[in-house]
Amino acid sequence: MEDIGRGKRATKVYSLDEVAIVPSRRTRGPDQVNLSWKIDAMSFDFPFVAAPMDSVMSPATAIEFGRLGGLGVLNLEGLWTRYDDPTPLLDELAGIDDQMAATKRMQQVYAEPIKPELIAERMKQIRDAGVPVAGSLSPQMTQQYAADVVATNPDFFVIRGTVVSAEHVSDTVEPLNLKKFIYDLDVPVIVGGCATYQSALHLMRTGAAGVLVGFGGAATSTTRQVMGIEVPMATAIADVAEARRDYLDESGGRYVHVIADGSMGTSGAIVKALALGADAAMIGAPLARAAEAPGKGWHWGSEAWHDALPRGRRVRFNTVGTMQEVLVGPSTIPDGTMNLVGALRRALASTGYTDAKEFQRVEMVLR
Repeated sequence: MEDIGRGKRATKVYSLDEVAIVPSRRTRGPDQVNLSWKIDAMSFDFPFVAAPMDSVMSPATAIEFGRLGGLGVLNLEGLWTRYDDPTPLLDELAGIDDQMAATKRMQQVYAEPIKPELIAERMKQIRDAGVPVAGSLSPQMTQQYAADVVATNPDFFVIRGTVVSAEHVSDTVEPLNLKKFIYDLDVPVIVGGCATYQSALHLMRTGAAGVLVGFGGAATSTTRQVMGIEVPMATAIADVAEARRDYLDESGGRYVHVIADGSMGTSGAIVKALALGADAAMIGAPLARAAEAPGKGWHWGSEAWHDALPRGRRVRFNTVGTMQEVLVGPSTIPDGTMNLVGALRRALASTGYTDAKEFQRVEMVLR
């Protein structure tokens, strides 16, 4: 703890830009590295989860992401569950450069009610393609639409919000009891975001299969500017990883996966997130650069279209290649936004580790 002044003390925290990985005495060939990731009963070729954002995930891109070896998550409160064909609206939004006009238009198009029949249709489309199926709801909408999601027999149910707690108190609505909700489900649940040891430990005790660390995507969220809330990711991941270790002892061996969700814009950030203790990374911004991205170069999160307090901004990215090239290469640019899997594989090989779990023991330094 450090003194801010006479009346307040605070913990010193670190962002991913302030830490780095130290090479060891041993290096390995990239062919010796195994990046496979197993959560619950599902196995994936690499530890990446596609963020449930309309700018990057449509049923088609969720299918493509799954075919390439990752877990695509569809936003079940997005345009794909509000409109039979949202493509014209996505085209319209892509043509608006003014931020204020874009926010107003997004508030209008997202005011259309969610249609339960479209939840079933979109999830079935992904299921029929033969890839893992995952859908996301916010904590506020989970009770209303959970039955519709569960009826589709998903492989994972993601409850994702800016700040999610195991104990929500309200005088106006019946709060979601996460522990009871998860206990009653036969579907593994991934829940977050959280950014502290104590909040993560509480979420792990609900029975979640995975916990999201972060407040949703740093590139598209302005939670810090609007509400003053921020915990830099290096500290957040390390604290939640410690909560996982303590919960493993407390529960007698139950392992909860830690998934970094925020500031995952480059391969270097992903590498450092796993070194700090994350089991996987939820990525959004890199996928917004793919040619198939529904946002057509624009990237935004659910905070951007909040009807009363929008606190996200759309970000413009240049298209760099196909989704396959963004994920597994080959890369044509040297800034860490393409061939994310190859970069992670090379980082493990360069530090002498053969899998991501072992890599969590790598030495790190502060800059």
